[in-house]
Order: sequence, then C-alpha cells, then structure tokens
Amino acid sequence: MGAENPSPNSLPQAEGALFFSLSPCGRGPGGGAFTATLLHWALHTRFAGRIALVSSFGAESAVLLHMVAAIDRATPVVFLDTGKLFPETLQYRETLAARLGLGDIRTARPERARIASLDPAGDLWRTDPDSCCWQRKVEPLDAALAGFAAWITGRKRFQGGARAALEPIEREADGRVKVNPLADWTEADIAAYFARHDLPPHPLAARGFRSIGCAPCTRPVRPGEDARAGRWAGRAKTECGIHLRRPAPERLPA
Repeated sequence: MGAENPSPNSLPQAEGALFFSLSPCGRGPGGGAFTATLLHWALHTRFAGRIALVSSFGAESAVLLHMVAAIDRATPVVFLDTGKLFPETLQYRETLAARLGLGDIRTARPERARIASLDPAGDLWRTDPDSCCWQRKVEPLDAALAGFAAWITGRKRFQGGARAALEPIEREADGRVKVNPLADWTEADIAAYFARHDLPPHPLAARGFRSIGCAPCTRPVRPGEDARAGRWAGRAKTECGIHLRRPAPERLPA
C-alpha cells in the first residue's frame, strides 16, 4: 500500500531507533504515552491491516488486549489452543472477548494428523517438551501469521531470562516485525492498569499462577520466585519456542 505500509524489510532503522529512544520517556504508572504511540503507529500507520496481536489470554493478557481494543477492536487476535490448556484459560478468553468486544479472534490449533503421528498418547510433554511445544505452538503460530507483516506480543523485561533485554521492536529472521509495547512495564504497572480499568483477572491468578501456559507444564509460583518460574519447572527450558526462531527439533519430520 505504498509508502504508508511498506514491507517489514523496508522498516527504516531510524524509525526503530526513535521508538527505542522514546521507551523511558513519557510514562506514568501503568503505561503511558510511549505504549499508546507505539500501538497507534503499528496498527494504523506502519502495518495497517497487516498486523495481528498474539495473545495467550494468560494472567496479564487483559492489559494489552484492552489497549488494542481501545484503538481498533477489529485487530486480529491470534490465540494458540494447544489442546493442553487449562479450562480456566478457555473460559477467560470468552470473558475477555465479551468484555472488550474483540471482533476477530482467530484460534490456531495443531494439525490433528501431526498430533496423531507424533504424540498419539498425548504425553510428549513429559519426555520431549521442546518437540511438544514445536508441534502444538510453533508450527500453528507460523501458519496463523502467514500473510502478516508484523505481530504484537505482551512480553516484558521483568519476566526475566531471555526477555530481560527485550526491545520494543524486533525483526525476525524472516523479516517479520515483532512489536513489544509492554517491554519496559513493571509488575506494578500491570497491577495498576488492571485496577484502573477494572479488568477481570484470570481465574487461576488467585491461586498463584503468574504465567499460565499448558496445564501439564505450569504450576503456581512460590514466594520469591520470578513470574515465569512455574513454567516447565525443574527443567532448563524457559520458553516455548515461538519467540526463539531456530530449526525444528530433530525428532520431528520436516
């Protein structure tokens, strides 16, 4: 669509630098001018009609869903239904969809034939969680994002690990741009936003679940642990793989 909506490969370096420089500026508790500016730029200027929000409908998801809905309720929201989610997460998706008026939720699921072939007993998460995540999350998301030039995530630096150095804008190896509007938000910012806008909490939040993924691989967080300590507890694994672009696990066929 011309200069107003170029391909992700033509994203000017100076534009990205502008948003990096704005990151610490103009923010009050619970967000501020930078987050709103970045979302408006992504949704209405740079990637208008070619960007999706990817949401887990997890413990903190209501914040970004609320912000995006306030700008454009028709923004596509991609939701990964792995077949292993908590029933409470599916319930929360319906609650937020109704509350926020989300008009275009696109549910991405793994291919049944792949699951039947690679995880017939449904317990691959026990022996090879990387392969399990690949077929239930990475592959479905790749398919769902085909045709989009950019996507929005809710990752934050305070979540630790590889996210500690998160930038507001990233470019993936395939050229697609990833927008992280909440990169520099704190836990206090999130809590303040929930309170200010009277957003409903995830049903599992009161039970100590601070980061919520698939039921078999998620436990409540103990006092003093970081927000994602309940994910793949006891393993070196800290990410499902959708944010770590790398070759598929060797055991999976091409």
